[in-house]
Amino acid sequence: MIYFDNAATSYPKPESVYDEIDRVMRYCGNPGRGSHRLAIESGKHILEARQELCNLFNISDPMRIVFTLNTTDSLNIAIKGILNEGDHVITSSMEHNSMIRPLIALRDRNYIELTVVKCDEKGNIDVEDVRKSIKKNTKLIAMIHASNVTGTLMPIREIGSIAREMGIYFLVDAAQTAGSYPIDVEKDNIDLLAFPGHKSLLGPQGTGGLYVGDTIKLKTIKEGGTGSNSENIHQPDMMPDMLESGTPNTPGIAGLKEGVRFVRNVGVENILNHESMLVRRFIDGVKEIPNLILYGNEDLKKRVGVVSVNINDIDSGEVSYILDKAFDIATRSGLHCSSLAHQTIGTIKTGTVRFGIGYFNTEDEVDKAIEALYIIAKQAV
Repeated sequence: MIYFDNAATSYPKPESVYDEIDRVMRYCGNPGRGSHRLAIESGKHILEARQELCNLFNISDPMRIVFTLNTTDSLNIAIKGILNEGDHVITSSMEHNSMIRPLIALRDRNYIELTVVKCDEKGNIDVEDVRKSIKKNTKLIAMIHASNVTGTLMPIREIGSIAREMGIYFLVDAAQTAGSYPIDVEKDNIDLLAFPGHKSLLGPQGTGGLYVGDTIKLKTIKEGGTGSNSENIHQPDMMPDMLESGTPNTPGIAGLKEGVRFVRNVGVENILNHESMLVRRFIDGVKEIPNLILYGNEDLKKRVGVVSVNINDIDSGEVSYILDKAFDIATRSGLHCSSLAHQTIGTIKTGTVRFGIGYFNTEDEVDKAIEALYIIAKQAV
């Protein structure tokens, strides 16, 4: 199979990830819940994973990283933990449902006010529109880093600078960029960073994280055993324990640790350059195909390796099905859990065929995908 569904979950993983998960599964205790060597060894894996993520994102304190199930989990912890009744939030019209649904749920309960800044048909946002949306009670700007539909990059450093200037917290959804695009929480003015372990960080599913800036204390949305302050019936107020109740996914986090190490050894810039080269090759190839519609920016500085297309009036699901069954090419079709983004680019009724290009893809695979799309489009005329 030629795998182009890396925007959903990356495949394959580095061999070191598979090996580490297997090894830890065979030698694993409950971290922080005992003084025997298995528990201590497990705790070591988790601490090392925190440190690897700190090195990747320029985070100074490993204790400010909370391990979660995925980006959705991280965003819910951040949004519901930082907002109070009457707060105002600014977001964009390109958000994934993992961002917009928690915000809409709070808005519909009249708990918060919400402003959705409209992006253009390619998914670009005007920074000044964000500034103009700020109110006296604006507490949070919450935004995706790169669209999971068009690959469009948001200017997070500029938006973060506005947030910092106005004393507003800035939450970034890095689902499509963590591991494949440089992120520096200090330079990018990020207060809260939500990221998945299973996409470009090359870890297993069921892993993710949330960085919480050192000036922020979130309300908890769950409480329970942490292995610390067990004599107290109240939830600990120290990080990361206050947000990490229950036994963690130690084998998964150990696998994530190895994925991040792989990313850091290769270099995020090198990963970005490789994926950008493939995106350039893909875009240049498909834009010559008759009746094919390409979405998002052609400028590589304004996008990541997520590319959406449609062919004439063929249903996106049918195109994806043909790619799979006839050409052994894996893509994703439909609305990609991002109805707002599809409304923005005009594909809410059709969806799109999405190619998620990753580090392990090759030029030959891209060429075969272009050829397959050409054949499908030719037959559709």
